[in-house]
Formats: sequence, structure tokens, C-alpha cells
Amino acid sequence: MASRKASAGVLSLVLFSTLAQPSFAGGLERGGYNIDLLFDQSRFSAQSALIYVMPQRKLKNVQDVDPTNGVPSGPNSADDTENYVVPYAGFKGGMGDVDCLVDYSEPFGAHTNPGQNWAGANSNVETKISSHNYAATCSYKFDAGQGQMRLIGGAFYQEIEGFQEKLLAPIPNGTGRLDMSDRSWGWRVGVAYEIPEYALRASLVYNSKVKYDNLTGTVNLTNVGGPIIPVTGSAEAPDSLELKLQSGIAPDWLAFGSVKWTNWSVLQSVPFSNASGIEITSLDLAYRDGWTVTGGIGHKFNDQWTGAVSLTWDRGTSDGYGTQTDTWTLGVGAAYNPTENVEWRLAGAIGVLTSGESGTFTRDGVTYGEDATYTFGNDLVAALSTSIKVKF
Repeated sequence: MASRKASAGVLSLVLFSTLAQPSFAGGLERGGYNIDLLFDQSRFSAQSALIYVMPQRKLKNVQDVDPTNGVPSGPNSADDTENYVVPYAGFKGGMGDVDCLVDYSEPFGAHTNPGQNWAGANSNVETKISSHNYAATCSYKFDAGQGQMRLIGGAFYQEIEGFQEKLLAPIPNGTGRLDMSDRSWGWRVGVAYEIPEYALRASLVYNSKVKYDNLTGTVNLTNVGGPIIPVTGSAEAPDSLELKLQSGIAPDWLAFGSVKWTNWSVLQSVPFSNASGIEITSLDLAYRDGWTVTGGIGHKFNDQWTGAVSLTWDRGTSDGYGTQTDTWTLGVGAAYNPTENVEWRLAGAIGVLTSGESGTFTRDGVTYGEDATYTFGNDLVAALSTSIKVKF
């Protein structure tokens, strides 16, 4: 019994694995999928959060692959990335052995904006993709050995929209623009094992692909004297599998970690065709699968203050085309509990976007990087996050 009492002080840290670090995973990941509020020990709890991310990716040594395309030569460098905000809101309720979570998140997105005044403007002037995810997830728990087992299942409705602009002609605002949107459904299933008195939890959760079989939109060529062309396409948001572990390791101390695989390789080239089936343009990504590994330690200082630190590695999803190389991130965070029912969290992170290059190559018969090539160095990324949780 002595060891159990010594570990009881870490109970308030059970959900700390989501506090310490906003992640900068590859692909189109923004907030990702997160169901940690489902494990809150209160019967009812509500949480809202914001993450503000500031990536600083700069492109260098830019070369127009085809100088005869009529696009004027611009500077051979550009600031590629834009700052962005990731929101989250969730409500969890429990009755007996059943807990359910309903939440809103923005799991996927991207925003690059190098502008018209660079040598690679024929490959990208601005690209922006955003998503909205509405989910319901429930778990059923039962005694298993010294702790409890949970069976987890849920579904989510997801919307996606975006646009891409490219420079097509050497005239002021000689751009073409692709707009697209769609909506679809996905599902999740998982299992978890908990021993609350040790703050021990292991969970394994699978999130399904989301098939966007009816991507619809337009290609607007009016800036270069052309028409507005209705187009259609299809794509998949990737499935993922995540293992999370945490355990009390000493009085008032908690260790946590996670490993996540995301099937970003489902996104290669996404063609958009007109009503006759003729390809008008494409959204080229050429991703490989992503891996995210996190480890950290949390500590309870007193009944009101807790803190945590973590280190995260994200394997880059770009594979010779694009800027998404490996990322290393250090995160720190603190939680303040003015009362038993209110918790306020503040966290920050700083990381390195590692160097690389983007060039021309062919995969499965599709050639990528035909418009521009460039390099990039080790760049910084930073983030701030805050959240408030009310338990009752």
C-alpha cells in the first residue's frame, strides 16, 4: 500500500501528455485527432483550446525549371509559410461504465504563400487547405486484473476545402486558381488499459481514412483570358494508428510517450478533370508515410501547479519534392488549478525544421517538380497554446 500512496500525487497529471507540446507533424496535419478528454476522471468535463503556430520556412536557390514558359524571372528566394491557429472544443460525459466525448477539431490543413514575386511562382503563388471535424467517441470500461480495460469506438463527420493559385502568364495578376471542397465520414476504434492509482494508462487508437470521392470545384482562368471550368476529383485523408503510454514513476512524477503512424502516402498527385474527363490541373503532394515519436516528464509541484517538458520527432513526409523534412520540437507547459473544478493550461514549443531540397523526379509514372527547384536550410518553428477545462 505504501507505493500506491506515494504515487497518488500524480493523479492530476493523467492527461498531461497533451499539454506540453503542440506538434508540427508532416503532411497536411494541423491538430490531428485527439480523444484524451475521454479519459478525464470527472463525470462531466468541458475543454476548449487554441494553438498558435509560427513556422519560418524560407526557400533558397530557386530555379525556374522551364525558363521558356513566359513567367518572368523573380527573386531566387521566398518566405513560404504562414502562421496559423488550431482550435479545439470538447465535452465529455460519463454514466457508470460508459464515457462519451463530442468534440470539434481541425485535424488537417496547410497554408503556403510565397507570392507572385519569386522564380517559382509558376509552381505556387498561394495554397491553402482547411478542415472541420465533428466527432462522437464512446468507451466502455470493465475490470481487468489490477486495473480497467476500455473498449473505444466512434465516428466523425469531416469537411475539407481549399484553393491553389499559380502564375500562368507574365502579366499583372496572370494567375490561375483551383478551388475545391467536399465532405465525408470516418470512424475510429481503440482499446486502453488503466490503473488510475498509478496514473498508468496505455491506449491504442486507429482512425480510419476519410474518402473524398466527390471533390468538386472550379479552375478559374479569367485572369489570363480564359473561362471558369467546373472540375471534379477524388482523394483520401489518411488513416492513422497511435500508441500512447504514461505512468507515475515517483511521488508526484509522471512519464509519458507516444508513437503515431500516419498513412500520408495515400496522397500523391490529385488530378482534377472537366466534365469530359480531361485533366485540367492537379494538386501534387508526393508524400511518404509520417511517424511521430514523443517522450516527456510531468511533475506536480503542489495542489495548484503542475508542469511538463517533452521532446518530439516528426519524420518528414516530403521525399524529394516539397519542404516537409524531419522536425525536432521541445515543448514546455504548466497547468494551474485555482479550484478543484477549473484547470488552465499554458504551453509553448520551439523546434527546428531541418534542411533539404526539392527537385524534379518521377514516381509511378508521374513527374513532380517540373516547375521549380529550390533548397532550404534549418528553419525555426514556434508555437503557443492555451486551454481551459471545467469539471463538474
